Amino acid sequence: MTHIWVRAEQRPSEERVGLTPEGAAALLAAGLRVTVEASHVREIGIEGYIAAGCEIAPENSWPDAPRGAIIFGLKELPEDGTPLGHRHIMFGHAYKGQSAGRVLLQRFSAGGGALYDLECLVDAAGRRVAAFGYWAGYAGAAVALKCWAAQRRGGICGPLAKYPGKAELLADLAADLGTAPRPRALVIGALGRVGSGAADLCAALGVAVTKWDMAETAHGGPFPEVLEHEVFLNCILARPGCPVFVPVSVLTAPRALRVIGDIACDPTSDFSPIKVYDRATDWAAPALRVATAPVLDVTAIDNLPSLLPREASEDYAAQLLPSLLTLGDLGAGVWGRAKAEFDRHLAAL
Repeated sequence: MTHIWVRAEQRPSEERVGLTPEGAAALLAAGLRVTVEASHVREIGIEGYIAAGCEIAPENSWPDAPRGAIIFGLKELPEDGTPLGHRHIMFGHAYKGQSAGRVLLQRFSAGGGALYDLECLVDAAGRRVAAFGYWAGYAGAAVALKCWAAQRRGGICGPLAKYPGKAELLADLAADLGTAPRPRALVIGALGRVGSGAADLCAALGVAVTKWDMAETAHGGPFPEVLEHEVFLNCILARPGCPVFVPVSVLTAPRALRVIGDIACDPTSDFSPIKVYDRATDWAAPALRVATAPVLDVTAIDNLPSLLPREASEDYAAQLLPSLLTLGDLGAGVWGRAKAEFDRHLAAL
């Protein structure tokens, strides 16, 4: 019997989950065994999973799960260096030259486990079968505008907290922006899920958006238009051949640009298109000030959808469920393709 073990998230400010109680009931009906860890932070309470018939395990007990269980979480595991012997479904962030990626792969190598990276779950045409992209874009644009509003008040964006839903987020942000003229925003990757979310958030708040995608960036740069907008939102994942949208020279160039929202957030990747910063920001300190004359802040948070954890979880879980229902055959389909990608990177260690 295929056994999926939904672990509690251990990262601060991470309240999302990739399986809802309704999805768990569907897996159980399909003959899978489902264990869900208790969690003191998960947005969706444990009661629904109990009612669905799931087995309940103590919080953070996944290291002691049966070796055959498939451990399912979203964000990174504790960086304690222990070998990883289970098969894990998660966002590994290990395949683009990230500094921590090699360490994670070495842990799988040492333990004999395997990574089925959620970013690598793709259909036969190479399109991802599930993504948090829309809500990442929506929340990322919101944080960028909060950074701009804080600048207008003469400060820098303070700590963030989750919202019950997008209506509450919009109300809070409208209060932050007040009656001041809205900034102009440039969204790169506007035709994708992330860019669509970013553009929708801006439109809801009366922010004029210039929408760019592959056609507008195909020439490879430079991109002086970035400097002509107060807010720049990068919604394109770092990949080999990705153009540089924001070179270091921007820091000393004349510019209207005041906030960079690197929603794709891959600053340690060799292919990052934004070269004015080198580390992610977080909920406690969302903005990194990289220039002062004039001010330029970068916000780059890698779990943005957790700002709206319920909506993001329900949307993502619905997208992923059809693939979870095929877990009985890990050698085929989306799982087989993800395993092949893991094997390729493991062999390159």
